[in-house]
Amino acid sequence: MTNTTKIALAALVLALASTGFAQETVAANATNNNEGLIAIGKGLALGLAALGTGWAQSRIGSSLVGAAAEDPSKLGQLLLVFLLPETLVIFGFLALFLI
Repeated sequence: MTNTTKIALAALVLALASTGFAQETVAANATNNNEGLIAIGKGLALGLAALGTGWAQSRIGSSLVGAAAEDPSKLGQLLLVFLLPETLVIFGFLALFLI
């Protein structure tokens, strides 16, 4: 066994031992250990909802401009259809507080 192998083995043992001690320390605390995962879930809930809304409104918006150019009297009805996907962001915002 060479010196390099011994050093690598010792470093591996020390690394695994330190994670074992860290696990015991975290388990001794009574706080919530999943705060980071909860924050990621909240970010994904709002971020993906906003991304879906942007994608839907981009497609609807281009159609809205073409339809409004043909018949400007229907702009109010078409604007309602354009704002409908915005409810996805509201649902994502609601999920952010429910998580």
